[in-house]
Amino acid sequence: MLRAIRKISTVGKRCYSAPALPQPKPNPEILYTGVFINNEWHKSKSGDTFETINPATGKAITRVEKGGKADVEAAVAAAAQAFKLGSPWRTTDATQRGRLLFKLADLIERDAAYIASLETLDNGKPYSMAYMVDVLGSANFMRYYAGWADKHHGKTIPIDGNYIAYTRHEPVGVCGQIIPWNFPLMMFTWKVAPALAMGNTVVLKPAEQTPLTALYLAQLAKEAGFPAGVLNIVPGFAEAGEAIVRHPLVDKLAFTGSTEVGLKIQQLSGVDKLKRTTLELGGKSPNIILSDVDIPSAVEQAHQGLFFNQGQVCCAGSRTYVEEKIYDEFVERSVERAKKRVVGNPFDLTTEQGPQVDESQMKKILEMIQSGVNDGASLGVGGQRFGDQGYFVQPTVFYNVKDDHRIAREEIFGPVQQLIKFKNLDEIIDRANDSNYGLAAAVFSKDIDKVNYLVQGLRAGTVWVNCYNVFSPSVPFGGYKDSGHGRELGEYGLRQYSEVKSVVMATPQKNS
Repeated sequence: MLRAIRKISTVGKRCYSAPALPQPKPNPEILYTGVFINNEWHKSKSGDTFETINPATGKAITRVEKGGKADVEAAVAAAAQAFKLGSPWRTTDATQRGRLLFKLADLIERDAAYIASLETLDNGKPYSMAYMVDVLGSANFMRYYAGWADKHHGKTIPIDGNYIAYTRHEPVGVCGQIIPWNFPLMMFTWKVAPALAMGNTVVLKPAEQTPLTALYLAQLAKEAGFPAGVLNIVPGFAEAGEAIVRHPLVDKLAFTGSTEVGLKIQQLSGVDKLKRTTLELGGKSPNIILSDVDIPSAVEQAHQGLFFNQGQVCCAGSRTYVEEKIYDEFVERSVERAKKRVVGNPFDLTTEQGPQVDESQMKKILEMIQSGVNDGASLGVGGQRFGDQGYFVQPTVFYNVKDDHRIAREEIFGPVQQLIKFKNLDEIIDRANDSNYGLAAAVFSKDIDKVNYLVQGLRAGTVWVNCYNVFSPSVPFGGYKDSGHGRELGEYGLRQYSEVKSVVMATPQKNS
């Protein structure tokens, strides 16, 4: 995963022509578009369907069954039945759960070119990225949690008196999971792998913009041998999501998406029943560049930290703070780098940037860009729609940005870089933390004392040092403040999907 991100970050054709990258399938056959319950495909209860759109053309790819409340009821019932004590899933050994996840990872790799092509078609991200980061990365995340299936266990605890105490780590139950459209396949893996490794069952709703890879992986899970009812997929809109959140038999919720929707989920999850929730939400991450850096390298890192995945990354380094001494040169180089960014057909192996996910997102980004101009920020490059077909936005760089500008306060979720000047460390800590978000941050410097000072002061769930967007299955990810709560990935991610049960047992004593 780490190597894949670094490779994608390399400039030029060389990184896309590696022998390991198979040719894409620009017109992959669409095999599954239904509601997946109990290892079977169904039409929606209402009979309604919806179009999923190719964002590179604006044209429909196919129609998908539109699941609603009734479909969620059926899916939750199947998941609850599969979770019952004595069911095939509850009697499956932990090592066997791991084997099933390993098998699913193998199937993902077997069909990697097809899955990456499906992701590119439905989401718009460049195929090279979809293959090397999303698909191969997802297989790695799946294997990581497969290895944990028989290793996350309780402890024996010494206590006073004639007793034995120990803890059991037990599955939470039925897990409702709602995933976003920016990394459909990877977010599927981040949610499903730890839940299944711990012995839970799942009802998952993919984003309505990008349902196709989640539906395909449902079929692969069946092929891998997961019992009926363990994994259920309900494509649909807000009605399906709300039904999952409010269902009384759903024990745990996991959501990745906007802070606005996350707040609603948090509120709804406590109306009828207290539910455990994991929320990974929005961000406006500060990327702090000190004057002692190698400027060309820092410019490239900041460029990738913002423009990666069309800027549609919750932890994107969208507030790039540059020390005053190097600010002018940094701006000049950043503008030139953005001018060279290759935008176009996401199936072209030389493309760095594809379209935004849909028309609504494109219009929002363009409106935010206009607000930056209106507020007085200087537009260095870009600022317009790219082409007249699909939902492309030009790589855009603003400089002379002030902290109170709207583009410096609100999440844009697009290819719009803001370059902001600062003078000293104490000032930058306060300014970086002056946000309701706290998902990620980065520091670029050769001075380890300054780095450590900034790392301690920044209120963010992840702080990258002299790098950006470096992810590993073993490193937890999540946010402070309005960026959510709970952690995904690593051993910390398992805690969200297991209950701790204490058992205290009296020990018989020999009669005197």
